[in-house]
Amino acid sequence: MAMQSHDDDEAVMSDINVTPLVDVMLVLLVVFIVTAPLLTNAVTVHLPQTAETRPPEPAEAVVVSVDAAGQVYVDRALHPLDRIESALREIHDRDPDVSVHLNADEGCNYGIVARVMSAADRAGIVRLSVLTANE
Repeated sequence: MAMQSHDDDEAVMSDINVTPLVDVMLVLLVVFIVTAPLLTNAVTVHLPQTAETRPPEPAEAVVVSVDAAGQVYVDRALHPLDRIESALREIHDRDPDVSVHLNADEGCNYGIVARVMSAADRAGIVRLSVLTANE
């Protein structure tokens, strides 16, 4: 509360009374403190015990490389470009979830890289990564 030291009725009281604001804030704080633990909708569940299992080991990715001369290698074995689709199809038939990493020399013909990517798509391979070097 603000108190005036003189009896001048024409003086304007310029002090802000913050007591009602503090009262409201304290009431809101108490309400939030009381209701916060009630807002959790967790259900207590006792899970059954099972034997320890290991996640499956990730399979090694197949590396397809295209060198500067345009020759295509699948895991370091040279394959003609016209037979790359059948080689990738055989790999896909053995493991339908196979990952293929494509390395292509920056000086090679882009058309060859596009044909290799298209062959991988036709072979059914859905996980194809094009690898690049960070400099």
